[in-house]
Amino acid sequence: MTANDFIETKAPQLAFYGKAFLDNQLEYQEIQLYMWDVLEEWQHLTEMTPAMECPQTDTETVFWYLLHCFDKWPDWALRGNQLLRSQVDECCDYINIGGAFPQSCVGVRP
Repeated sequence: MTANDFIETKAPQLAFYGKAFLDNQLEYQEIQLYMWDVLEEWQHLTEMTPAMECPQTDTETVFWYLLHCFDKWPDWALRGNQLLRSQVDECCDYINIGGAFPQSCVGVRP
């Protein structure tokens, strides 16, 4: 599996979880568990293959940024701060349907 394959599989899942969280249909702890599972799988992937050899796509940039948001900000901030909420929503939409690249979105591989 390449880094691109990994992101193509995981990004839609994260966007689905992000939207469900914003709609109060998913607990924050579920996203936290998903985040740690993704990081564990990523570590395994990078140990087995040279994942860093392929360039990072825009979708991958948004994916890592979104994952970082769920790691950095507590649930009350993501739900209550309109700017953060809007950024998460915009990133989820970008992953799901594309369009314009989200502003202020800087995500890098761990």
